[in-house]
Order: sequence, then C-alpha cells, then structure tokens
Amino acid sequence: MHILLVASAFNSLTQRVHAELRDRGHTVAVELATPQAPERDASLRRAVREFAPDLILAPLLKTAIPRDVWTAHTCLVVHPGPPGDRGPSSLDWAIHDGADTWGVTVLQAGEEMDAGDIWASATFSVPVAGKSDLYRNEVSDAALRAVHLAVERCASGTYVPRPQTAGDQELRIRTRPYLRQEHRRIDWDSDSTETVLRKLRAADSQPGVRDELLGEEWFLHGGHPEHELCGRPGELVAVRAGAVCRATTDGAVWIPELRPRRRPGGPVPFKLPAVTALAGRLPALPEHPAPLFDGGHGRGWSDIGYREEGQAGFLSFDFPGGAMSTAQCRRLLDAYRLACRRPTSVLVLGGTRDFFSNGIHLNVIEAAADPAEESWANINAMDDLVEAVLTTTDRLVVAAVGGNAAAGGMMLALAADEVWCRSGAVLNPHYRLMGLYGSEYWTYTLPRRVGDAVAKRLTGEALPVSAETAERLGLADRTLDCDARSFAGEAARLAARLAASPATGARIAAKKGERDRDETYRPLAEYREQELAEMRRTFFDPRSSYHALRRAFVHKDPPSGRPGHLAAAARRTAGGPPAEGPDVTALAAHHAVPGPSACYQER
Repeated sequence: MHILLVASAFNSLTQRVHAELRDRGHTVAVELATPQAPERDASLRRAVREFAPDLILAPLLKTAIPRDVWTAHTCLVVHPGPPGDRGPSSLDWAIHDGADTWGVTVLQAGEEMDAGDIWASATFSVPVAGKSDLYRNEVSDAALRAVHLAVERCASGTYVPRPQTAGDQELRIRTRPYLRQEHRRIDWDSDSTETVLRKLRAADSQPGVRDELLGEEWFLHGGHPEHELCGRPGELVAVRAGAVCRATTDGAVWIPELRPRRRPGGPVPFKLPAVTALAGRLPALPEHPAPLFDGGHGRGWSDIGYREEGQAGFLSFDFPGGAMSTAQCRRLLDAYRLACRRPTSVLVLGGTRDFFSNGIHLNVIEAAADPAEESWANINAMDDLVEAVLTTTDRLVVAAVGGNAAAGGMMLALAADEVWCRSGAVLNPHYRLMGLYGSEYWTYTLPRRVGDAVAKRLTGEALPVSAETAERLGLADRTLDCDARSFAGEAARLAARLAASPATGARIAAKKGERDRDETYRPLAEYREQELAEMRRTFFDPRSSYHALRRAFVHKDPPSGRPGHLAAAARRTAGGPPAEGPDVTALAAHHAVPGPSACYQER
C-alpha cells in the first residue's frame, strides 16, 4: 500500500511505524504537521495530492485532520488508550491513577477527536516506569501490533470497523480532560514516596511536575526511590550523579532533571541535570555515590551499575533521554575500566529497557558558557569511551541494545564484538540531521559491519532502521523478540551461554590478532584524527548549521516545513534518485540538513 504518515513530530513511535511498514513492503511518505493551522492544512492537502495514498495514518498527532481530507480518504489515528478512552492525557491518567493494564487503539479520524470507528486495538500490562519509557516500549509494542492489524484490515477492503456508540455495552466510553498541574501537584508534607514517584512518572518527560525549589519555580522530571536517606519533607538532602535527593514523608526521591518555568517572552526552557540546572543556587550537600558493584540496588538509585553472573559481567547505564554528557561519558569510562579488571570472559554493555544511547548531550552543550568548547569536550569523551571498547581484547564485549540508539550512541554499540537488539528498538546510524560529520570511530566500525555502499546509504538517507533490518544489514548480530521487561533477563541468559561456549575462548584468543592487523592497515588514531578534524571545524564555526539545529532541537522549535530527508525518501518511493551520503573513505563536504523536529530520537 501507499501510506502517508501524518505526525506532529518524527518521534520514536512515528519512526518505528515508518521503519516497520517499509519492512513489510509498503511505500511510506511522511508529512509533519506544523502548529500553524492554515499552512498545516494546505501542506497536508498538497502531500495527499502528490503521494495519492491508499491510507493516511497518524502515529502521533496533536491537531485535527481537515474535514475534506478525512471524508475523502481513510485516515487512521493511533490513540494511546484502550477502546472508548478519549482525551489528550490518556497515558498520563493511566499512570497517575495506577492502572495495571492499558491499551492502544487505532481509530478512524472524524468530527470528534478520539471518537471515530475502531479498526484495531491492543492491550499491555503497565510496569512501574516513567511515561516516556512506557511510551517507547509497552505503548510502542502495542501500537505496532494494532497498526499492522489495521493496515491489513484496510488492505482487505472488506473489514467493517467498530463504531464507538453509547449503546455498546462492552465499550466504556470515557472522555477525560487534560491533566493539569493542579492535579499533578506534590504535597511534600503529606505525600508518601510512592505517591510522589507516581506523580513524577506520570509527567515524564513532559510536561514535568511544577514545584517550588529554593525559592523558584521548576518543573521536576523523572524520579527514583531512595530508601536510606531522609530529612524534613521537601528539603534537599544529597546529590548523586547530577541528580538531587529530596526528602518525602517516609523516605526520599532522586530527581535527575529540572527545567525552569518559562518567562514571558523568553525562549522555551529545556531540561538539564538537576545539579547543573541549580548551579549557583544549590546549597552545600553531601555527595552520596552508589556502589558500582551491586548495580546501585543496595543503596538506592544509580545511573550506572555492574553485576556478575558466573563468567559474564553486566555494565548497565541509564541516562535520561539517552543523552551522554562529558561527565557521564567519563564516569561510564571509569566504570568500564573497572569492569574490565574483573575475571570475566563476556562483558555486556547496556541491557536496560529504555534508550541505549543517543550520543552527546545537546542540552548540556546548549547551556554551557561556550557551547563549542563543550561540544569538543563531549565528543572527545565519547571517543575515549568507544576507543576503550574497541581496544578490549581480553574478553568479548556485547552491546545489549534494549531501547533506541542514534548517532554516536549507535556507534558506541557498533564498537562491541556483538550487538543484540530488542525487536522493538529503532536505530538511527547517522549524524547529518544535526549538521555533523560524526566521530566515535564510525568511519571504521560502520563500513566494517555493513560495507562502504550500505554505510554511505545509511548515513546519507538518515532514516530510522528497525531491529529486523539492522540484523539483515549486519548492524546487529541478534534480535531478541521479547518485551522490554524481559530484555535484561534474555540478554543475561544468552551472555551466560556465550561465556560457557567452548568457542568463546578461541574467539577471545583471535581478537588481539585481528585488532593488530586492523591497526597495521590503518591505526585507530588516524580514524579519530580525521573525524575530529571535521568535527572541530563544525563546532568552532559560528556559521555552521550545527549551532542553529542544536538550538532549535533543544528549544523544541516547531518544524518549518517538510524535512528534506523525508521528502527525499518519499521521492525515492516514486522511483526518484537515491540520496547521497558521506564518503566513508574520504572526508566529505557538509550536507544540507532538514528541520530540527526530525533530528535524532525523541528525548
């Protein structure tokens, strides 16, 4: 089928729908809906005329489809709630109310939002997780099941969708309002730790929970329990890994990120590590680092942890939004070096249920006194980490990619000996949407896995890749067909089997020879030097597109039109010329870049 995706942003779910529909042989185009109604509607009508879709599908749409479009074409909308649920805060309410099960519904666009006929639905169990984590995992899995079923039913031409009528005794129709800040408010003097965490999780990553802290208004993002520290309810009692610990009535919570309230006429504020956001305001607080070698479970939350099962070691990390600042890269490198001193034969890197990594931390860079210098420090810290993985020759290293990965985070995974992806992961092995050539030794690792031609296509097209396609291309070695909660256990089971395999010792013995041969052919330092030469020119040129794209991405500027790489992909579906990518054997000129809304993964 010819399917036109209409979305408010090319976010993680839209990317996954795009990738998996293409995997199934459909031709897919994307139209991003701008906030301005006249321009938005005119652009959508033009896209419909140009693409002549058999089906219009909206994975994420915050605005209405024009009446003349949905009356003339089958238009299906993905709603993150079970059949009968209506309203803009469906997932927020589910977490806020402590729902055990929830659902996703694919329904037909009509006069009333979320009230159209039902084409498909799927349910899932709700884990204890933040809204954004839940959205990228359980919601995404259910949405894809429902989307594929709805597409099949639409293609059949015979399916009759189920109307949402008040007389349907099995359908509980309920319209709930936008979940406002007065409902999210934390009462530090009476709310338990569990209540505080539920409110924080229901607001992650947007809109956050508005609160007063140190005499100013902030939005709190993310939350993790702390069982040992305590204090007067509401007061800050400690810091750890950039997060602040705030006391509750019966314990405390770790809050990783803060965002200031927007000032009238000012730019859109953005999230930062809590300690960074409070710089200059934060009183002297004790640093309470979590022990590395118990995974952080013995003394509360930690964003980096290590554990062992026999001959397999597991170095996990979980950074908000998958972004890795200079400090986070350096802490992870220190932990990696400690893990490499352990007597194991297999080291699993990652393995958590959400993002693997999205590379450098654009928000921290934007907030820095000198963004160019911070960009340079961050990319070098990423390179140091990737180099450590590439030069590990005394054990096998596995990248366990449970969630999405992009840009330098994808290249971090490719530095490992094996890459295992959860079936729902979305990969973006490219940099050009941020106006960057890229580093992290990608000119060595990417062609080594997929060949020069495919590497050029992937980096040039800048399109999301499903886990299934990643395995077919050689980006991944194994796809684990499991849900997000099962991924860590499945990865551990496979790692134990790998460590026990008689062939593993021979593979480890051969690693040093292979690395020495590659080093003789072309030293790793040469790849790094050439990549960083291009990156340095970009970072320190105030006219480079990177700075404008970074600012637009961080401040959530709306798209100004159809992104160039998505328009090019739509042209290719009609038989147009392929996109050109950077030459992996020589440094290429900068690429033209599209609007920021299509950049990287949703953070």
